Amino acid sequence: MAKLIAAPAIIQTVGTPVEEIIGRLNTKTAEISIARMHSRKGWVEAGQVRQFNEYVLVFKGALHVKTRRREFMARAGQAVIVKAGEWVQYSTPEAGGARYLAICVPAYSPKLVHKS
Repeated sequence: MAKLIAAPAIIQTVGTPVEEIIGRLNTKTAEISIARMHSRKGWVEAGQVRQFNEYVLVFKGALHVKTRRREFMARAGQAVIVKAGEWVQYSTPEAGGARYLAICVPAYSPKLVHKS
């Protein structure tokens, strides 16, 4: 049955609010999570190894992506795939920060993230 998601659940994190549209918190969905992210200039996330695949689509600004093997900037209109088990660190060093959509399969859960 089709279901309307009227509004996201707002998750307050250090440095960037997460607007979970679909996921464990807002819709009790464990298979996938879809969240809008808004990060300001200077935000740096702790490096993490996640137990889910993450697909990121940048809408505005630039997202700096660092893995054990490489680092690059994903700019508006570009996307990033980070496979489960890969260490990754995101940051937004440029003016204006970044706005992006994060899709996680299975759905994001703090229990599936290992910070380093």
